[in-house]
Amino acid sequence: MTKANIVNAIAKETGIDRATVLASVEGFMNQVMLAMNNGDNVFLRGFGSFVVKKRAAKAARHIKNNTTIMVPERHVPTFKPSAYFTDNMRAKLDKKGKK
Repeated sequence: MTKANIVNAIAKETGIDRATVLASVEGFMNQVMLAMNNGDNVFLRGFGSFVVKKRAAKAARHIKNNTTIMVPERHVPTFKPSAYFTDNMRAKLDKKGKK
């Protein structure tokens, strides 16, 4: 599902025009990115958490030169769905699989 699909679905479901929905969706995404760029986590109860995780420095192999290189520590964005989210998804997918 793409951003355009999400915007169209929300617009159809709520009756709000596409331009307003698009501005809201993009505003939400921008706020999540701004918060994570500042090192803050975003928690959406019943949906999940956007969390900034720190990956430690590690040694890796450069296959072409057959040498070891050091990959520096870095921060990566992750998403952890809530228990409600995963339980709901599993129940719906299990129901579809049984038909």
